[in-house]
Amino acid sequence: MTERLYYNDSRLCAFEATLAGAEDGGRRIYLDRTAFYPDSGGQPGDFGTLNQVRVVEVIDEGERIAHFVETPLEAQRVAGAIDWERRFDHMQQHSGQHVLSAAFEELYGVSTVSFHLGAESSTIDLETAALTREQARAVERRANEIVLEGRAVGVEYEDAATATGLRKAAQREGTLRIITIDGLDRSACGGTHVRTTSEIGPVQIRKLDKIRGNVRVEFLCGWRALRRSRADFEALAAAAGRLGAGLDEVPQLVENLREQARESEKARHRLAVELALRRGAELFAAAQEDAQGLRRHVEPAGAGLTDEVRALAQGFTGAGRGIFIGLCENPPAVLYAASAGSGIHAGNRLKEALGAQGGRGGGNAQLAQGSLPTVEALKALLTAL
Repeated sequence: MTERLYYNDSRLCAFEATLAGAEDGGRRIYLDRTAFYPDSGGQPGDFGTLNQVRVVEVIDEGERIAHFVETPLEAQRVAGAIDWERRFDHMQQHSGQHVLSAAFEELYGVSTVSFHLGAESSTIDLETAALTREQARAVERRANEIVLEGRAVGVEYEDAATATGLRKAAQREGTLRIITIDGLDRSACGGTHVRTTSEIGPVQIRKLDKIRGNVRVEFLCGWRALRRSRADFEALAAAAGRLGAGLDEVPQLVENLREQARESEKARHRLAVELALRRGAELFAAAQEDAQGLRRHVEPAGAGLTDEVRALAQGFTGAGRGIFIGLCENPPAVLYAASAGSGIHAGNRLKEALGAQGGRGGGNAQLAQGSLPTVEALKALLTAL
């Protein structure tokens, strides 16, 4: 059994231990005691060193904790060192999660279903179908009030059968490790935590998403929140500088630019369609008549069967008796157009040809469209049209 030193002292960063076992050629190490926190409970494991050999992963195996090292370790006495920056970051995020979850319970009676501590941000999933931005802001404010109060965060051990006042009922029997936040929260938890809420630092709710009937809240605490706020400010300041405006004016100016871009795109699209109609008529004039008096044109459509391609087809078939075929290879698709005086029903002709090549589609007498399973089937279809 591995003695878990982090249970009683999350700030312990250096320790000594005895080698209790080694596997995988000395790369999987077991100790009689460890300060390394393993991956569990939504919190990633610690990094650090054992006898100056880098620890790259720590796994909880129930009674024992496995330490995976970069190079084989054989010494019987081991000196361990925890990556403190990573450990303290995880302490801030995990304790911040307890404060946030308690605040959601306190203000709105909403329970936390799960927690994930990520490399860039953390999330909690709440047992509610909806959450407004106003509610999120109220919880964020309440969480930061609790941080500023500097409430004590402690560790207690109680039997699961008699433990009371837990925010979430324990799912296991026996002795529970309970993290308490003075006057706010009691939660069964094996993670590493700060000593007072003031060590959590600022709490920032970033985003709300609906996930499988619940609401996922993305948040940052402590140094993460400060770094992200600094990055956000610098990005906003850079945008304001380019726009020649104040920071508060940027959102409205961006919206104005988006509206201008939408209007410009509409105008571009309208002009492109008009140009395609004219070009279609020009293609018809340049095409040679076949024995049936029909003019035919095949147009490669690398960008897909767009409105411009359809306008090109309409311009071509509207100029006289003709057949227009637009071909797209990625994904394999075809547009088939026939003039009103051609004697050809575009929809019927294309549907029959598509069926022979394993494709699907159809349309009306003048314009039809379909898709095919392969480029080879598209090429074979062309010969049938």
